[in-house]
Amino acid sequence: MNLDRATIVTPDLEGARRFFVDVVGLTEGWRPPFGVAGYWLCSNDRPVIHLLDSTVPGHAGRAVPRIDHIAFRIETPAEWLALRERLQAADVPYQLADVPLSGETQLFVAPGAGVVIEFVMASRGAQT
Repeated sequence: MNLDRATIVTPDLEGARRFFVDVVGLTEGWRPPFGVAGYWLCSNDRPVIHLLDSTVPGHAGRAVPRIDHIAFRIETPAEWLALRERLQAADVPYQLADVPLSGETQLFVAPGAGVVIEFVMASRGAQT
């Protein structure tokens, strides 16, 4: 089983789109004309993040969406360093953490209220 996508409901739709496109490096993809504003953001031409405007009233019987965080695996040291450079250029604060006994490094960023994104890479390639 693989993660297909994550949906993030946000009051700052444009700010979240800018973060995922300009800083993370996803691309804006085609999205069906739903009745609520949003974006489908892609990695390798496949939608991995669905952004939805949270200002739309909820539906009866449907739980309020909540995500603690989502994580993206970074495969190469070059990708890791490029991400960190884009975060620094955009003046986006982040925190680094080593995962005990795993050989991995995590990078946590909060691009908007109530949203946390994790990026993870094997420590041997992640230069802190």
